[in-house]
Amino acid sequence: MRKRRPLYTPDDWREHRSSLRHLRHLLSSLSSRVILSLIPPVSALTAVAAALALYNSAVAFAWLPPGLFPLLHASSLPYQLTAPALALLLVFRTEASYSRFEEGRKAWMRVMAGASELAGIVMSVKGREDDAGVKRSLLNYIIAFPMALKCHVISGSDIKEDLQNLLDVDDLTVLMKSKHRPRCVIEFISQSIQILHIEEPKRNLLESKLCCFHEGIGVCEQLMGIPIPLSYTRLTSRFLVLWHLTLPVILWDDCKWIVVPATFISAASLFCIEEVGVLIEEPFPMLALDELCKQLHNSIEDATAIENSVHERLLAKLKIHPDEHSINGWPNSKKEQG
Repeated sequence: MRKRRPLYTPDDWREHRSSLRHLRHLLSSLSSRVILSLIPPVSALTAVAAALALYNSAVAFAWLPPGLFPLLHASSLPYQLTAPALALLLVFRTEASYSRFEEGRKAWMRVMAGASELAGIVMSVKGREDDAGVKRSLLNYIIAFPMALKCHVISGSDIKEDLQNLLDVDDLTVLMKSKHRPRCVIEFISQSIQILHIEEPKRNLLESKLCCFHEGIGVCEQLMGIPIPLSYTRLTSRFLVLWHLTLPVILWDDCKWIVVPATFISAASLFCIEEVGVLIEEPFPMLALDELCKQLHNSIEDATAIENSVHERLLAKLKIHPDEHSINGWPNSKKEQG
């Protein structure tokens, strides 16, 4: 679950929709974590089917006393009646899990968009010269928030390793002592905004953008703390197990020893569907959060570099020293232009 997931590139999309994907997916079945996780239950159910087939064969060939050991078989009518219920249960279970996955993805996209927008406003703010260090720290705090939130919602993440090259040692020490690290980063951002020498409307605008961070924390914690109702998950699991435990009895009259591969195929198929629903119920390990945080970091660093390069280029064109101008090196009035 903690495998780093990549963001798709054009080459990945071409491979994803290639007609050879079916063969590739089939050949990689033994490396699929979904399939590997189902080896114990599928193997156990297949073994039960094999044991029942052996027992019925022994009774049929009179290897066991017929009076003491009855043949285990039954009508398929109960299965015909309950099959639609099992199908609907699996569909609803998977759909509910995908809804949680989609809600988590949208919540994370709002956090990333809010961080990018907040960073853009900070870069556009022109305060005093002594605000440069505060602005640089503020941008680092904005980059750090998604990383802190990622470590908050994914067990096993190392926040110290993720942020050691981004935050100062003292800031990182304060953060590590905090019980709720994403909110600690928000506090760093909020107090840094208060320190900036900017107009009050601009300060209020910056603080208003922190709402998406608080909302993101709330949605993520809700998704991580409140699963799909456990009675629903337990019912699906019990239904699947009982279904496949009795399947060889139902199929014996028609299939004989074929009940063994039939049970294997049915268990592997239906349990895989249920397993996918369980996996995507916890959305954040399924998302490429490491790559999204890295992408945000690179985009803000690139935007800062472009802003400085463009500023220097324009000043070089005008052959004017930046100290003579108060706004991006441009004259403030016609008098200054003269």
